[in-house]
Amino acid sequence: MKTILKILGTIILLLVVYGIIAILTFSKDYHFEKSVTINAPVEKVWQHVGSLKAYNTWDPFSKKVKDIKITYSGEGDKIGDSYHWSGKKSEGEQAVIETVPNQKLVTKLHFIKPFNGNAKGTFILTPEGSATKVTWMIDNELNPVMKIMKPMMDMNMKKMFDKGLGDLKKLSEQ
Repeated sequence: MKTILKILGTIILLLVVYGIIAILTFSKDYHFEKSVTINAPVEKVWQHVGSLKAYNTWDPFSKKVKDIKITYSGEGDKIGDSYHWSGKKSEGEQAVIETVPNQKLVTKLHFIKPFNGNAKGTFILTPEGSATKVTWMIDNELNPVMKIMKPMMDMNMKKMFDKGLGDLKKLSEQ
């Protein structure tokens, strides 16, 4: 019994030490990005990236929300256009803040549930011959608790971005 308590105590101590190190050393600025090359011209890829409505057809994050309801304001492809989502344990808003047709879409994300926060999402399309390189980025500021969870966030973002970019590639190459 003492051995089990010592092991549990050691694990708890290591977790506390990790938490303190993460809070003190991890940057509050969070950036994650992934790219994929799609065998389609920029104009065709833009059809699936250049508006919030098109984005929501392949977005892995909204597909993960149970019982999601999406309400749009505008067509989703002009500055100020937005949508609000709500579902089981998730709610938020996303709005277009910058757009350069066939090149760039930047959005502001406001998360309401399960936690309050803001982030910026960016898509950059770069022609590469007859193909298109799509770079998807997210940037936000981490509070101390989120700093502790950064390695898990990186793993989740990689999984979700890989899924989303894979679905975008399939759609665009049809």
